[in-house]
Amino acid sequence: MLRHNSHNSGVLPRKVLPMPITLPATLPAFAVLRREGVMVMTTERAATQEIRPLRIALLNLMPKKIQTENQFARLIGATPLQIDFSLIRMTEHQTRNTAAEHMQEFYRPFADIAASGEKFDGLIITGAPIEHLAFEDVTYWPELQQVMDWTQSHVHSTFGVCWGGMAMINHFHGVRKHMLAAKAFGCFRHRVVQPTSPYLRGFSDDLVIPVSRWTEMKQAEIDAVPGLVTLLASDEVGPCLIDDPSHRALYVFNHFEYDSDTLKQEYDRDVANGTAINVPANYYPDNDPSRPPQNRWRSHAHLLYGNWINEIYQSTPYDMALIGT
Repeated sequence: MLRHNSHNSGVLPRKVLPMPITLPATLPAFAVLRREGVMVMTTERAATQEIRPLRIALLNLMPKKIQTENQFARLIGATPLQIDFSLIRMTEHQTRNTAAEHMQEFYRPFADIAASGEKFDGLIITGAPIEHLAFEDVTYWPELQQVMDWTQSHVHSTFGVCWGGMAMINHFHGVRKHMLAAKAFGCFRHRVVQPTSPYLRGFSDDLVIPVSRWTEMKQAEIDAVPGLVTLLASDEVGPCLIDDPSHRALYVFNHFEYDSDTLKQEYDRDVANGTAINVPANYYPDNDPSRPPQNRWRSHAHLLYGNWINEIYQSTPYDMALIGT
């Protein structure tokens, strides 16, 4: 078990055992992950363990909260460490797509988190379907700016995903997002730019990643910021994964976490609504939407989030009071 080791210079001991992700037994992701064979533990059982689990939080900005919870819990829960998984929401923003009872039972508003002074080993900030808005026009932008500043003193490592990553790189470095003439939609080949990065351990030289966005970040504008390191990029859809060591952050603009049918759900929704949309590129066999899509990114998704968790584990202080100091 992971216990404090006085000879380990204050970071978590490096002994690795099969450990589960800790979730409330009534959270839908608990049953989903257990059926899939992922090791899960109830919060009541975890309380009896004489260990220091990693505390990972998810700031969930997506409308389909439960689907997003499942996707990230699946990846975080596949690591060989015990993870205490927490769900956070924006304080005043009310979701219309998830039952109020679910939000009340499983989510804590950021204002309560901030007031408590508690700290986290890792935080994931998800995407949000608001790309058409300027950042400052998003109703919860001022509070999200507070969240991003708070990470610098209360989170050891932060992972911004899609719009969440764009928001972070804009907030910390002023890098702008740009509207695309057409939606980048489908599965696109990416190349490894920094093969020695610890976040890319085990990666193939090139890989397929799902993409679903109306905006992009320009590689030249990222390159102009000292300290930002592009880890993955695509000739078709631009930069994908950015390392920002000075802010202990990663920014990914595409969707490793997507389920096999997530792009299909988006495509079917737009078709049903009469919204003009292209068939997602390189997704269906022979580009035929009547055939079931194939998942060609799952292994790299587990590698990326497993590597992220491992880097946190190797470097986070055992004493959580030291996080951010």
